[in-house]
Amino acid sequence: MNAVIKIETDLGPFDLLQTLKATESEMGRLKTFRWGPRTIDLDLLFFDEMKIETEGLHVPHPLLHRRQFVLIPLVEIEPCLIHPILKRSVRELLEELREDQGVEKLDLP
Repeated sequence: MNAVIKIETDLGPFDLLQTLKATESEMGRLKTFRWGPRTIDLDLLFFDEMKIETEGLHVPHPLLHRRQFVLIPLVEIEPCLIHPILKRSVRELLEELREDQGVEKLDLP
């Protein structure tokens, strides 16, 4: 199951990431191999219009524009959100991804 939520927080991006990782741990996520099965996987997709590239955090999430399973729920809650690096809305990114994959264009929110 995949979902996207939008939150307001007083935490900065690094503190929020620590909170997400602590939540994963509390819910039983074990470190295995990269992209292996997991109990829960919480990602920080965007943080305002920030661009962050450190060893432990990349914002916006570097692969979100290639992941239909992320873009679909994101478009449902914030279709006009502009990707600060790609300079296109998440709706446009989803439409482009579907065209690239040869998926028939569907009505989007």
